[in-house]
Amino acid sequence: MPPDVRRVAGVLLVLLAHQLTEAWVELILKGSFSKTEVESSGVVGHHQGRSGGMGLGSLRDDLNPLQRFGYEVRQVRKGRKITQGRLASGTGYSVAYVSKVESGKVMPSPKFARGCDHVFGTNGLFERLHPNAEGNAPEWFEPYLNLEREATAILDYSSTLFMGILQTSDYARAVIRAAHPREEPAEIEAKVDSRIGRRRVMERKNPPILWVVLHEACLRTLVGSKKVMHAQLERILRFAESPQVTIQVLTFNAGAPPSHLPFTLLRHRDKSMRLYSETPYRGHVADSEAAVSDAEATFDLLRATSLSPDDSLSFTRKVMEEYDT
Repeated sequence: MPPDVRRVAGVLLVLLAHQLTEAWVELILKGSFSKTEVESSGVVGHHQGRSGGMGLGSLRDDLNPLQRFGYEVRQVRKGRKITQGRLASGTGYSVAYVSKVESGKVMPSPKFARGCDHVFGTNGLFERLHPNAEGNAPEWFEPYLNLEREATAILDYSSTLFMGILQTSDYARAVIRAAHPREEPAEIEAKVDSRIGRRRVMERKNPPILWVVLHEACLRTLVGSKKVMHAQLERILRFAESPQVTIQVLTFNAGAPPSHLPFTLLRHRDKSMRLYSETPYRGHVADSEAAVSDAEATFDLLRATSLSPDDSLSFTRKVMEEYDT
């Protein structure tokens, strides 16, 4: 075979291996095939391939989605002989941020995932895999996110801050920055991207019914600035235009509320109901009949003592206008 033909054939084989490897990696991380099935297929072995090495032979079963995403970034980066500095420069983030993503300590933003594909030349692979590293949520919050995505109805009581689905980017940024004052701006933005991404549940073809009781404290607590609050309340009013959404406000004049803590009830297609509640340090999902029944009764009391939906929107509009002064 002439040298030039051999060179072309070699290039084609490398490209073919590259595409096959990435396809298998995507299937594995999405749970379509097991590690053993892929290794026995002969497509990949126990070593890094020419594609930059996804490290498939050493896939870890003990990693959560966030850690697994970081692990794959690190494996490809090393296989392509790319430094953390070069990846940081190519994605627009700091070396410290890249290190934390690879260690599974911070959620990669969608921008970072796209940047990895650009630097590695992986044709959208990391952007497609990104949802598996769900939104820089703490591990204890992941069960709730899974339930939220699949819910047919979401009943929420917000006592001091608006629930994540309702938050604007600026409001979310101010809330997250207050809770994580020592984190780098890039890490804050990754958390903001993740929180705003939760809106997608209301944008799907058959969105859930969303019924939210807002304590007046949510409307009155100045988060960020008057401009931020005006935009946030404006968003609440727009959200309430959807036939799937009902907003009620529990005013200060209503007296002591039936609950001082926020909580969320989620109903699913099988008619089952789950309760999500938080302590200052973590959240908890409960499905016991007693816990869910108590929460449903409390939510009924909250609705009964709140303003009607129409009066709630008028009240919200009035508070929003106060932020103009």
